[in-house]
Amino acid sequence: MPAHRRKPTKISRQERSAQIDAILLYATFGLLMFGPLAFGAVEPWSIYILETGSVLLTLLWLCKQWLDGELTVQWNPLFLPMAGFGALILLQIVLGTTAYRHDTVSGALLYCAYAMLCFLAGQTLLRSSQARKITAILAFYGFAIAAFSLLQGVSPNGKLYWLRRPSMGGAIYGPYVNHNHYAGLMELLMPVTLVLSLTRLTGERERIAAGIAAAIMAVTVFLSGSRGGMIAISIELVLFFLLLLRQGVPLSRHRKGMQFAAVTAFAVVLVASLWWLGGKELTSRVSSIATETHTELSGGMRLSIDRDAFRMFRNKPVLGWGLGTFPTVYPRFRSFYTNFFVNQAHNDYLQLLSEMGLLGFGTMVWFLVVLYRHALRKIGNWMSDVTGAVTLACTLGVTGILVHSLLDFNLQVPANAALYYVLCTIAAAPPLLQRSRKRKPVSTEDNIFPASEVV
Repeated sequence: MPAHRRKPTKISRQERSAQIDAILLYATFGLLMFGPLAFGAVEPWSIYILETGSVLLTLLWLCKQWLDGELTVQWNPLFLPMAGFGALILLQIVLGTTAYRHDTVSGALLYCAYAMLCFLAGQTLLRSSQARKITAILAFYGFAIAAFSLLQGVSPNGKLYWLRRPSMGGAIYGPYVNHNHYAGLMELLMPVTLVLSLTRLTGERERIAAGIAAAIMAVTVFLSGSRGGMIAISIELVLFFLLLLRQGVPLSRHRKGMQFAAVTAFAVVLVASLWWLGGKELTSRVSSIATETHTELSGGMRLSIDRDAFRMFRNKPVLGWGLGTFPTVYPRFRSFYTNFFVNQAHNDYLQLLSEMGLLGFGTMVWFLVVLYRHALRKIGNWMSDVTGAVTLACTLGVTGILVHSLLDFNLQVPANAALYYVLCTIAAAPPLLQRSRKRKPVSTEDNIFPASEVV
């Protein structure tokens, strides 16, 4: 029979299911990467894309279950506190305790989008081979944004992407109007690249390149001028290098050399870039962390907002004023005069207390306890295990953003919040599935990895 008349080979149900899984996996992380590029997904059109995209991907996942003929759900321990938080939001709406129903419903829809993205990541990121690819994509993505931000910082014109001027002004850095939120993005992504530079996920040259990329990403946080970001990224680096010193795994001379080369490349690029690009301006900015921050807070701005937010909480301590209602309720509690519209508390913890009360805050504590309890169990052998490496990267990123949340409102920015919750889900998830294959015996000195190769 002629080739043009041959019937196309039918795709088996298993192959079709695998193809849909791949689409779901990359589309989910593609949607997460869209948010920062769209100015942090803070505008109605970008929020609509984030919410609609998550719904469409969830419907595709349901279609896959129907095609497979069975419903299979990969459980994650964070699903329970997330469901509890959702129940509290529903309770606010049903009981009418929210100060402004429209804002709470809008916030609920956004949190539903976060939940769907977390669910999809938990259902599709199951194998170590997938984790390798996603890690490489996120590392390159973070470096690309940092490189663009560095270039934009050298030749700024007061416009996003050199094209669009923000309607209400701002401290532009990279694709964000607010430099603090750019720093929050790097706090989430930089640990991925940093951990990648000292694990077996890539080749030796790629590890050195990853160390350089991580250094550049960290540099841009300092150059952005975000003091909260400087503190958070410094804490991430200190925690990582303390863990590295405590690793206690016997390394061959070759591996010690590669580890030393990666760490040296990171340190040299970090220090040289800060000295060359930052100069006296950066030194002045860092030295002002204690004095200027104190001045800003005591001057009636952030510290006064914090106090006012706590007064809001004291007036409705159980269920709060309603999710998303802070900008609506705050004016009646504001204790100082300003021409600016205060739309966030500049402290995610106080904003959570004022909007969701003690029940919501308790749910957050439950969420974090479950997260760290499951994550810390898996990072013991991070240098030789994909699951441990991915968990460590996610945990460091989450820790950084939690520190920064004491000084700013990164978790009120949809792009950063969505990525934060997905990284939490990955950190708390069960170990990644691995495929083993036999390897020839190696000497005791070099055998720092398991006999079965992680794929």
